[in-house]
Amino acid sequence: MKLTFLYHPVKDLKESVAFYRDTLGLEESWREGETTAAFKLPGSEIELMLDVPPDSGPQWKAGGFYAVESVDAFRREHPELDWRGEIEIPDGNGATFMDPAGNAVHLFDQTAAGSE
Repeated sequence: MKLTFLYHPVKDLKESVAFYRDTLGLEESWREGETTAAFKLPGSEIELMLDVPPDSGPQWKAGGFYAVESVDAFRREHPELDWRGEIEIPDGNGATFMDPAGNAVHLFDQTAAGSE
C-alpha cells in the first residue's frame, strides 16, 4: 500500500478549487470532469484530491487513497476488514474499508490501464 492521495469530499468543486489554488497557493495537477481535481502538495509526492461524491456513503468519507497492485486480490487476502463499498476509478478499481476507529481507508489500482 502506497499513500498517493489525501481525499477530501467537497460540495462545490469550483469553490473548493478556488480556495486551494487562490487562497492557499497550491498548484492544480489534474482534473477529472466537473467533479474531481487534484493539487500538488509542496515537498511531497502525495497529492490532495478534491471530489464531489455521488452520495454520502462511507466509501466517500475523507481519508487516504492507497495504491495497490490489485484491489480484488487485496480484498481476497483481507476478508476480515470492514469493507464498505466500491469506488469508480478511471482505468482501474477502487474499494473502501473502515479502520477500527471508523476512518475510511481507500484503495485503488490501475488494472484496466495496463490491459490496453
